[in-house]
Amino acid sequence: MRFSAYIKGSRFSAYIKGSRCGALTDPRLRLALALLLAGGAPAVEAAQPTLHIGPHTFQVEIADTPRERAQGLTGRSYLPADNGMLFVFERPGRYCFWMRDTPLPLSIAFIDATGRIASLADMQPRTETRHCPSVDVRYALEVWQGEFQKRGITPRMRVDGLPK
Repeated sequence: MRFSAYIKGSRFSAYIKGSRCGALTDPRLRLALALLLAGGAPAVEAAQPTLHIGPHTFQVEIADTPRERAQGLTGRSYLPADNGMLFVFERPGRYCFWMRDTPLPLSIAFIDATGRIASLADMQPRTETRHCPSVDVRYALEVWQGEFQKRGITPRMRVDGLPK
């Protein structure tokens, strides 16, 4: 039996070769199923990058490909208060966001190429309202709604730890 897993961010997929359907008597098959149901193996999963905004930190997943940016936090039902998703664009632009299939209320920080927050917005779940920056940005950080306000994070603050 061979177990293969691919983990990137929060996505987890597995392939089990040579296993039969039926009773789960093989301990390796049980382990593979447990890992799949748990959403991944922490020992294998890469550490999430940390962003710093003043004294505040956020562990972020990176969405830096068109496919990952399109997926975003779609379908997620939970996001810890100190976690988020960082959208990274190849070049600065005015990228808009909406919440069509996202059940979480989120706040977004639009961040320019120098690492400064250009603007903030709150986004309501399952809406198609477009949230766009008023200036060109290179990054967007989504977190649980209200986290920026609760922590006193405002436009013009610097975000450290951004990928280049």
